[in-house]
Amino acid sequence: MNISVNPEPSSLPSPAPSPSPSPARTPGGATSPWFIRTRLKTRQLLLLVALAEESNIHRAAAALNMTQPAASKLLRELEDMLQVPLFERLPRGMRPTLYGEAMIRHARAVVGSLDQAQEEVQALRAGHLGQVAVGTITSPAVKLLPPAVARLKQAHPGLRVSLEIENSNVLLERLAQDKLDLVVGRLFAEHDKLHLSYEPLADEPACAVTRPGHPLLDTPGLTLADLQHATWIVPPAGSVLRHRFDLMFQRDSLSPPANVVETAALLFLTRMLAQSDMLAVLAADVAHYYAEHGMVAILPLPMPCRMDDFGLILRTDRLPSPATQQMAQALREAAREVYALGGG
Repeated sequence: MNISVNPEPSSLPSPAPSPSPSPARTPGGATSPWFIRTRLKTRQLLLLVALAEESNIHRAAAALNMTQPAASKLLRELEDMLQVPLFERLPRGMRPTLYGEAMIRHARAVVGSLDQAQEEVQALRAGHLGQVAVGTITSPAVKLLPPAVARLKQAHPGLRVSLEIENSNVLLERLAQDKLDLVVGRLFAEHDKLHLSYEPLADEPACAVTRPGHPLLDTPGLTLADLQHATWIVPPAGSVLRHRFDLMFQRDSLSPPANVVETAALLFLTRMLAQSDMLAVLAADVAHYYAEHGMVAILPLPMPCRMDDFGLILRTDRLPSPATQQMAQALREAAREVYALGGG
């Protein structure tokens, strides 16, 4: 027996279909970082990098060994999550939007960090500890880095070390760009210290040098006034040593030398001294290094010219790799020995 019943309106609403999860929002309306962290897929980041390189969804999918529909779905889900278009669809490819360029930049950083993590893990398993890129100013390059690197390589022969010698501003820029792991240099007022740690290692006196056999080497009681009108090879204007050099004369009530050649190139400086009677100002460690090899002679001139201390600089917004930690420790230990001997 069939009984037909006419449905009557119900006082309770019918249950709605379960919607797909909507992005959690911050008070300002932006997608919550927590939502992105829990839903973002590594393959989406890889797809962004591949699309940036290929500019074509088919080629990007092939590079990642996935189908084009799967790649399109990953991209669509990411755009839905961020609520912005990441690529313009063109007749012959795809072009990143402003949002896409920002995401690609961060995707490359994350993918690169993951690659580095894998390399470090494999290096740790093999006992090599990976690699470390060090930047240093000139003075510690000739006195501190050789014993520190020798100490490190003796303990870890498989660890790869690369070294770059430049001024502090250039080195800190490369540290911020992830091109260096640590720096031995100086921090100045213009540098952002929020994400940097600094451990002082030593200060840096300066001295005057000239060619071996120069007549002034046998002149007793040399003073700055005697050398005010000599021809000097000096660092470029704006450098720390140049500022301290000029200030040294001014504090002696003298005008800084006007007959100067400006250069930071040590190869040119030493060659120029060998062929002339010019004088030059150098960091003491560098001057002693060249003097030990017979390339310059140190003038018997009191030089009240000291530079600010230099030290070990690391980033605090990321964990240092095992290789970076080992290099930093080798520098600390070498500094205690080298600069405790005096002359540094």
